[in-house]
Amino acid sequence: MSFPAALTVRPLTRDDLPAAAALYEAAERVDDTGEHYDAADLAEQWFAPFVEVDADTRAVLDGDDLVAVAATVAAPTFRDAYGVHLDGRVRPDRRGEGIGRAVLDWQVARGREIHAERHPEAPARLTVLHQATITGQEGLLRRGGFTPARWFQSMSRPLTDLPAPRTVDGVELVRFDWARDEQVRHAHNAAFTEHYGSSERDRTSWQTMFTGQRAFRADLSVLAVQDDEVVGYVLAYVHEADTAATGTVDAYYGQIGVVPAARGRGLSKAVIAAALRAAADAGCDSASLEVDTDNVDEAQGLYRSMGFAVARTQVSWSVHLPPLG
Repeated sequence: MSFPAALTVRPLTRDDLPAAAALYEAAERVDDTGEHYDAADLAEQWFAPFVEVDADTRAVLDGDDLVAVAATVAAPTFRDAYGVHLDGRVRPDRRGEGIGRAVLDWQVARGREIHAERHPEAPARLTVLHQATITGQEGLLRRGGFTPARWFQSMSRPLTDLPAPRTVDGVELVRFDWARDEQVRHAHNAAFTEHYGSSERDRTSWQTMFTGQRAFRADLSVLAVQDDEVVGYVLAYVHEADTAATGTVDAYYGQIGVVPAARGRGLSKAVIAAALRAAADAGCDSASLEVDTDNVDEAQGLYRSMGFAVARTQVSWSVHLPPLG
């Protein structure tokens, strides 16, 4: 399906970012996803080093008014299938005009091109993260050939009645140290070898998507160190746009892991308990995280035992592409 003839479609520019952030905020008032973005957040996602902005992004305009945005973002590393994430939104007052279908069609076509251009030898997975609160998106995805593949739960807890501190023999719990950033990357790669959609993060994707994010808070992140090596970690983020929109400061735990050789000793509970206390001491109001409901380590039970409760669920919808080579 093509875009309505009255609209202009072109690549995004950095000058579009304030209008794009305003579009997302207008959509959030209708969609209630619990997510907020400012221009700098969108810049990190859409102008990352591995995004070819002219080819991988689109701004949809009616005159000078931004009515929709679209991006196809593919991190450079992968394990089981090359992942292409499709991101975008249509301004609420312009929905029902066929713009959303045109955006999705463009994203799928571009996703197929990215697969063919960058990793034709491997299978690929085009993915959209859907929340049930976004009216009409599920039907759009079904008509576009997507099927639900994975369920993710957002869990949160207030920073009151904190779990007691824990110790593990031979392990020191310390705040994140930039001198150990490479150790943390290697520990993360080891911890997530069996997890859906995970990959061996190279330095570029690690620094772009993880500790290099502006929201990353080294002072709220905790490392478990044994024999001068990182064996466990909690990486924390505080998103300014969320704080501005909600009036509460949330410590989001984007990555939590323990290397396989150190499991079974209570390290996960120890680093989480330490991170919760660090967030509370820093004046945060709550802590949150996201868990795959099919997590191979049964993380849901762990997080419930640490006081987290499910707040929202989102579904990963995918189109799978076979190797081309």
